[in-house]
Amino acid sequence: MKLINMFILLFTFSPIFTQEAKREIKITKKYLNIPIQSLQERQLMTFETGGKKVREFVIRLNKDRPDYWVFSDVSDLMGETLIITYPEKVKGLMEIYQSDHIASADSLYKETNRPQFHFTTIRGWNNDPNGLVYYNGEYHLFYQHNPYEIDWQNMHWGHAVSKDLIHWQELPDALYPDELGMMFSGSAVVDFNNTSGFQTGEEKPIIAAYTADRPERQVQCIAYSNDRGRTFNKYEDNPVIDSKEKWNSSDTRDPKIFWHVDSKKWVMVLFEKDGHSFYNSDDLKSWTYQSHIGGFWECPELFQLPVDGNKDNKKWVIYGASGTYMIGEFDGQKFKPETEKLNYLSGKMYAAQTYNNIPESGGRRIQIGWGQITHPGMPFNQMMTFPTELTLRTTRNGIRLFSEPIQEIEILHKKSYYLSNLSKDEANAKLKSLKGDLFHIKMKVKLLEKVEFRFMMYGNSIANYNFNHNLLNGTFYGGDQIENMTISLELLIDRTSVEIFADNGRFSIIESLPEQKNYNGFEFETERSDINIINLEVHELKTIW
Repeated sequence: MKLINMFILLFTFSPIFTQEAKREIKITKKYLNIPIQSLQERQLMTFETGGKKVREFVIRLNKDRPDYWVFSDVSDLMGETLIITYPEKVKGLMEIYQSDHIASADSLYKETNRPQFHFTTIRGWNNDPNGLVYYNGEYHLFYQHNPYEIDWQNMHWGHAVSKDLIHWQELPDALYPDELGMMFSGSAVVDFNNTSGFQTGEEKPIIAAYTADRPERQVQCIAYSNDRGRTFNKYEDNPVIDSKEKWNSSDTRDPKIFWHVDSKKWVMVLFEKDGHSFYNSDDLKSWTYQSHIGGFWECPELFQLPVDGNKDNKKWVIYGASGTYMIGEFDGQKFKPETEKLNYLSGKMYAAQTYNNIPESGGRRIQIGWGQITHPGMPFNQMMTFPTELTLRTTRNGIRLFSEPIQEIEILHKKSYYLSNLSKDEANAKLKSLKGDLFHIKMKVKLLEKVEFRFMMYGNSIANYNFNHNLLNGTFYGGDQIENMTISLELLIDRTSVEIFADNGRFSIIESLPEQKNYNGFEFETERSDINIINLEVHELKTIW
């Protein structure tokens, strides 16, 4: 164990004889590495400098051997004397150490269960993506983050950036809990015309709208950055919306903000009580309630897309955290639905958000969701889904939302195989030699008789379709080709997960990969029937790390 440059262990005793431990450290390095033991109870830890509390969070310090290590970036406290307070003297308090590297940095991104082309945080827990915004050549991914444990708590906004939506660089956490509460979900925009008045230099301000959460109340706040999202200042007059009394509910959260071109107003879509509310603002600080639509839960999204690529025929899409959506019209104040609730996904994705400010020349609506996938034995938990492009297309059942992996997936193609017009046995003879756990696979399959086929990976069925009950991996899906006993599937396989896109993104599923049963590679499997593999593409993938 590395030694701390300087520490003093102090003890104080309360009237009921509980022991409080303090440790004093002069900060000379970038990180504090902190040992965690999962079976311990969470207890409150505080950081103080100069008599001022700078951080406060709950954590499970080890009393025996640590299960894993987390870290706290203290580079902003360089040269300060930090006092760490914990309710009791435990072994873990003495094992906290300073370093310019995080613990186990030599294995970072090489861990056994680390996804290799999906974003995962370096340490701790992540859930909802937040603040998806493009600015000056960078895609920003903020996200719900607990830096101190692999379970939900201590919500911060984590932060990563990418130039291609494939390779990610994780930056320090952007927003920390404060006196108003934990940092819950929200969104971000670029205020090009400085309507907020926050701009101080040449860079355009990035404005984040977020929910501050306490058990009894959720309020909406904003923060601003003048350095391309590297640091944020919270607005001194937060909260900008406090609507608990209006709705008689503590469920008022997850603001999605964007600029509405036609009305020349900022729009906020906010989950309140039983659905989504719409607010307007001229300056991102003062907001006026306009209307409400029920039937959605959490994490609102609202955006406009051309139908079949026709920019003269556009529709609006609204959805909540589960991904169920409606198509309709939006005038800047009220959403008018034109469809019933529809669904384009199933499985372990939640709280997806789309990017603001993608250049008009690109014309794409890019989505990232929370992939609810666990990673056994790892010092991190959960992941982000692979970015997809959303489009509206006309089907025989009307206009529907499609979601396909972004074309940038091709950057990761390493070795590719293109096959066509194969029987099951012919395809299996080719597939059995494949080894690895990173693949992009496309197939178009026609069932010649009977009702079901399965695509197997190392002894497990990872994609299957039953034409009798119209079930894709157990979830109802009846696409445009089904009457011809034909289905197209696109698979993204990444160590712990598989994402499946049916019929060019008409429907998608994300699931955990089971532990492999054997080493027989990939194969198609049927029960006393045969299939024709019309097309089969297999791309081995490189890691993004």
